[in-house]
Amino acid sequence: MNFKHYSENLHNTIKSLDGFQIEALIDILFDAYKTGKMVFVMGNGGSAANASHFAQDLAKGTRLSLDQEKRIKALSLTDNLPFVTALGNDDGYHTIFEQQLRTFAKQGDILIAISGSGNSPNIIHAVEWANKNGLVTIGVTGFEGGKLRTLIKYSVHVPLNDMCTSESIHSIIFHYVIIQLQEMIKGDLLSAK
Repeated sequence: MNFKHYSENLHNTIKSLDGFQIEALIDILFDAYKTGKMVFVMGNGGSAANASHFAQDLAKGTRLSLDQEKRIKALSLTDNLPFVTALGNDDGYHTIFEQQLRTFAKQGDILIAISGSGNSPNIIHAVEWANKNGLVTIGVTGFEGGKLRTLIKYSVHVPLNDMCTSESIHSIIFHYVIIQLQEMIKGDLLSAK
């Protein structure tokens, strides 16, 4: 495949996405901003990198000033390496996200699970716990969505059997979400003046 074919495939896949799924994600995150709920993001490998980037953009990229009091509270569960490696070593890698949620999450918080395959055991365990404990669960998937797509309350699905390109499109979606949230938060802050 040459770059022209790759870019056409990328463009066609983006055009095929369900915009309502993405708008629902934006609405959930804007509600978290308004209500002060925590947003947790998790993933493995390239999805871990996307989780870190998205959580950082949610927490800092939607902040419009240094003294802004109301903000999106977001953390990536991939970023506390000592905690992740202790959990993986002592309790098993499948526990690394669930155990962090047991420590930090409360009912009504949001969990965003990013998984190209939708079948990573540590993602599945965490989402099952989150569903039982009243978190809002969102899955961002590729391929067929795997088991994750059957467990989550809200789905953002990239129907593509290519891990690299799915992860790239996830990143594009996340940047779009941030741009939209910036505008919504700006409007909220202006209306409060």
